[in-house]
Amino acid sequence: MIKLITVLLSLGVFSLKASAEYRVYQYLVKPKMTSSMATQVDAKIQRSTLNPVSFLAYNGGANAIDATLVRSWMCPGSTARKDFCRHPSERVNQ
Repeated sequence: MIKLITVLLSLGVFSLKASAEYRVYQYLVKPKMTSSMATQVDAKIQRSTLNPVSFLAYNGGANAIDATLVRSWMCPGSTARKDFCRHPSERVNQ
């Protein structure tokens, strides 16, 4: 009886399908300048898997850049050597 239970539990554990997903953040990033010459022309759209706090810290902190979160979305799979998936609204317009 114990062997039967062990076999059934093993089959149940191995039949579970693992799935991964990650969040992509899209930022409007512009360098902070001491002069008032910084304009929207200097701003660039950048995608990252770093959350807003980590993104700002990784890129030099609040004294180095202005980073505005534009939007975020979930992507299936992993980020291993792949481009980020597109935003759902971009996938609908194909």
